[in-house]
Amino acid sequence: MEWANQRVLVTGGNGFIGSHLTQKLVSLGANVTVIDRGDRHLLANLATVADRIEYRQEDLSDTDFDALFRDNEFRTIFHFAGSATVPGSVDNPWEDFRMNFLLALRMMESLRRSKSLTRLILASSAAVYGDTTVTPISETTPTAPISPYGASKLAIDGYASVYARLYGVRIAVLRPFAVYGPRLRKQVVFDFMRKLSENPETVDGHGNGTQQRDFCFVMDLVDAAIRVDTAGSFDGSVYNVASGHGVAIGDILSMLSERLGVQPKIRWSGAVRPGEPQRWVADITKICSLGWRPQVGLDEGLNRTVAWFRESNGTAISIPSQ
Repeated sequence: MEWANQRVLVTGGNGFIGSHLTQKLVSLGANVTVIDRGDRHLLANLATVADRIEYRQEDLSDTDFDALFRDNEFRTIFHFAGSATVPGSVDNPWEDFRMNFLLALRMMESLRRSKSLTRLILASSAAVYGDTTVTPISETTPTAPISPYGASKLAIDGYASVYARLYGVRIAVLRPFAVYGPRLRKQVVFDFMRKLSENPETVDGHGNGTQQRDFCFVMDLVDAAIRVDTAGSFDGSVYNVASGHGVAIGDILSMLSERLGVQPKIRWSGAVRPGEPQRWVADITKICSLGWRPQVGLDEGLNRTVAWFRESNGTAISIPSQ
C-alpha cells in the first residue's frame, strides 16, 4: 500500500530501464508521470500501461522544471533520461555533457529553488570508477573515469552531494554496473546476439574475451531503485547496483551462442575500445544493507533476454530455433 496513489515522475520512462521501472511502479499502484522525447503513439515499451500513466512527449532540454515542480507535488523523481553510451561520448563529448550533466543540474537547481521535499534518484554509472585495479569496487573506491561519459556522471554525482548537503535537496545516486535484459538494443549482450543472428559462422569481438563485467538484470536494478526510495539515505548517498560477481565477456558470448544454437568462430581484436575498462566487479554491501538482493541470476537473465530478442526480431533472425 505504500505506493498507492503516490505521484512519481520517471524521466526517460519509455527507454530501456525507465520503461521497466514505470511498469513496476504502476503495478504497485503509483500515479506515474513519464517524460520522454519518444512519440507517445509508438510506445511499444509501455504498451501494457499506456492508458494508466500521464505521458509527456518532450525533450527534457525544453522542460520548464520550475513550472513542473510548482504545479506538481511528486513523491519521487527517478531520473533515467540521458545518454548512456561510452563510444558515443568519445565521439561527441559535448552532447554527452549536455544530456547527462546539464539536464540533471537544471533539475537539482529547480528543486533547490522550490524548496521541494521531493526525492530525486539519479542514475549514475560504474563508468565513474574508470579502469580501476581495485576488486571489488566499493562506493569509496577512488574514481578516475576514462571516458567523457564517466566524467559527466562523476561530475553530477559530485553536484548531487553538494546540493544535498548544502541546500537540503533530497538526492540519492545509483551506480549500476553492466545492466542487461529485454529492450536493451546496445552494449555487449545485445551486440553479441545481433552479430550471432547476422552471421552465425563468425563473430568479431573487442579485446581478447577476458574483460570482466558485473552483469545486473534490469528488473534487479528496478527493485534497487525502489528499495533506495523506501529505505535509502537522501543526503547525496551513492549505491552500487550489480550482482557482485564478475563474468568474462568471452563466457557471455559462449552462453549466448549455446542458447541460440550456434557454434561460431570467434575473432578477438586484441584491443578494447577507447573508454572501456578491463575489469569491473562490484561490492554491493551498501545497498544489500537496505534489504535488497539481486534475484535474477545470469542464466535466467540471459534466457529472458534471448527469448525477447527472438520475439522482437521475428523472422529477421537467421539463427536456428531451439
